[in-house]
Order: sequence, then structure tokens, then C-alpha cells
Amino acid sequence: MRHLVLQQLRGDFLRRLLLIALPIALQTMLFSSRSLVDILMLGQLGELEVAAIGIAGKALFVATIMLFGVTTGGALLTAQYWGAGNRRGVQQSTALTVVMTTITASISGGLFLFAPKFVVGLATDSPEVIHLGAEYLAITSGSLFAVAWGSSMAVGLRAMHQPGISTFFSAIGIGLNLFLNWILIFGHWGFPAMGIAGAAWATLISGLVEVALLFSYLYGKKHLLAFDLVLLKEACHWPLVKRFLTLSLPTTFNHLAWSMGIFVYHAIIGQVSVQGLAALSVITPIESFALAMLIGVSNAAAVMIGNQLGANQMEEAYQQAWAVSIFNVLCGIAIAVLMLLTKNTVLDLFSALSPETRELTENFFSILAVMVIIRSIPMTMIVGVLRAGGDIRFCFYQDLTAQWLIGIPITAMMALVFKLPLEWIYAALVIEELVKWVGCIFRVRSKAWMNNLVA
Repeated sequence: MRHLVLQQLRGDFLRRLLLIALPIALQTMLFSSRSLVDILMLGQLGELEVAAIGIAGKALFVATIMLFGVTTGGALLTAQYWGAGNRRGVQQSTALTVVMTTITASISGGLFLFAPKFVVGLATDSPEVIHLGAEYLAITSGSLFAVAWGSSMAVGLRAMHQPGISTFFSAIGIGLNLFLNWILIFGHWGFPAMGIAGAAWATLISGLVEVALLFSYLYGKKHLLAFDLVLLKEACHWPLVKRFLTLSLPTTFNHLAWSMGIFVYHAIIGQVSVQGLAALSVITPIESFALAMLIGVSNAAAVMIGNQLGANQMEEAYQQAWAVSIFNVLCGIAIAVLMLLTKNTVLDLFSALSPETRELTENFFSILAVMVIIRSIPMTMIVGVLRAGGDIRFCFYQDLTAQWLIGIPITAMMALVFKLPLEWIYAALVIEELVKWVGCIFRVRSKAWMNNLVA
């Protein structure tokens, strides 16, 4: 068995994995760079702005992760339809994904538009931070539609082994976001200096332009995913919707519970000090960059293993599951080493941080480097392996147990009861990942996750 797994790493599998993983990793970096650019530019205004956008960004993160959870049903079906050679099924699942993400974005966007102060107030009691964060959140609520439509098409393109298309338009979006940030935050070219509101408008406009260009390209090229109203009506047929919801709802609740847990971690640190909140706001986009390659490999694995399961190549799927897990651990080690070597260079970009916040951020950065290695196995096995076979309930229950029953209570006690230093509180975030190590390895070995969902 070990020989067969290592053979996968030396064979054509690794080349095909990277062809899908690298564009996804790049797209993840581009997506993360939006918040990084905002923080870098707003950091020149002060730590309150950094803390505010950190909280508002976490709220948007919860909604975005929930949208990604909805797309998971479409991703699973699309990958297996493509592996089975069913082009109509690919079209239907993509169209249905667009419908479901639009409904989800409407609900989340409505909450952020009409009750932004309530949302931001969950994580801090600072009136200044609440005011600034609510302003940013209300404006950017509309950007959730861009995320919904763009991610729906992206999962279809990944299943067809064409992730580079959506990555190209993501690059255009981030370029526009950077340009608009420069104009609207600081007031260039005759525009007033809008501060944090300027960053919000830049995020909204660039996101909508990006997704408009993507759809224009797909429809202009008469791409397979360019569905029409007839196909949209077919996709909304109840048996198809029921199967989609059977796969998507548990994953959506899984993503929602997990992302809300991340928000709770953020709130716990925010209750300790605004300084800790500012440090965490800086670390969060850096974390997204650091995890980009692992996310890319995991999503690419989900496509390839899903293809194998859809084609009933069960033993091949099992070997690839272990091969990609080993490969992602090696990627995690390489990324951690690179992070430690470039720590000061990266943090020097955040020039507005006070000396105390800078020191705290440096400590968080070193802890994060270790956490990247630890997170490599759970991420690969959950995103790339278990969900590829539709083993969604196990992932959901494992996340609930590891995060809400173990990780969050321990972290809250360390912060609010024992009053431990912020570095110890931040390091406690890794507890849930250690729990998942055990659960994921046992589950993959059991082969209970290996299901053909489109047979």
C-alpha cells in the first residue's frame, strides 16, 4: 500500500494535481489580498481603523465561508458528473449553485446592511471601533453577491479542470481594488478622502466588476457553464434541488458553525484588548496567504478524488487520498520555514503599528508558522478527501466537537478566567486542529467516505 501511495506522488497524479492547485492557490491569495490591501492602507490612518476592519472582515468572512459551504454541494456533484462524462449534469449543478448562493447572499447581506452595529458590537465594546466597523460592513454587504456568483462559477470551472479562467478575472478584480483603494481612501484624482468608507466602496465596486467580466467572458465564449433560463428551470426541479440540499445543507451548517467559531475566537481576544484585536487583524490576511497553497491542494484533491469516485475507481481514490495528505504536510513545512525567514520583512509593511502591538504581532506570526504545519492534515482530509465522497455529516460533527465543545471553551477560560497572556490565548486556537488529526486519520482509513454520488 505504501509503495502505491508513493507511486502516486511520482506519477502523473502530482502533475495534474498541481495544474489545478496552483491557480486555486493564486486565486485564494488574490481573494485574501483584498483584506490585506485594506489593512495596509488603513493602517496608515491608525490602529482603530485596523481593529474595525478586522472585525467587519471577520463578519464578512463568516458569510463568505457560508457561501462556500453552499457551493460545496455543487462542487461535489459537478466533479463527479464531469468524471462520469455527464455534461448536462455539470450545467444543471452549476446553475443550481448560482440560485442557492444568491438566496444565501441576500439573507447575509440584508443582516449586514440593516444591523451592522449589532454585528460589530458582538466582538468589541469600543464605540469608535463599532462605528467604523459598521460603516465598512454596511457598504460591503453588496459584495456578497459578487462572492456568490463568482464562487459558483469557480467550482464548476475547477471540476472541468479550468480554474485558471476564474483566477484571471480575480487578478483583474484585485488590481482594480488596489487602484480604487488608493483613490478613495486617501482622496486622489479629485475624490474626497473617505477613509474606511473608501476601502468599503473599493471592495464593493471591484467585486461586482470582476464577476461581470467573468460572466461576460463565459457567455461570450458560449462556455459549457453559460446556462440559459431553460436550463435554470431544469436545475430547479425538486428532485435535483433535494439532492443538492442533502449535500449542501450539512456542509453549509458545518461552514457556518466553523466560521462563527473563528469569529468567537476573534471576539474573545477582542474582549481582552483592542491591541490584541489589531494584532489579530494584521495576522488574519497573512494567515490566508500562508494557507493558500494548502487550500489549493485540498480543493484540487477534492476535484480529482471526486472524479475517481464518480468513475467508480475506488482503490485509486484511496491511494490518492493518502498521497495528497503527505504532499500537503510537506507543503506546510516548507511554508512555515519561509514564513520564519521573512517575518520581519512582512511585518515591516505595517508601519503604523505601535511598538507594543508590533511585538505582539511578531509573536503571533511565529505561532502561526507552527499552526500552518499542524493544520495541513485536517484541511487536506476534510476538504480534499472526506467531502469529495460526500462524508459531510462526519465533518460537521467533528467540527462541532473539536471547536465548540473543546477549542472555544478552553480558549475562553484561558482568556477570561485565568487571564493568560495573549500569545497563549492565540496558541490555544490549535487545540481543535489536534483533535481533528485523530478523527480525520481514523475516518480516512475506514474508507466509509468513499461514495459515488451520481451513480
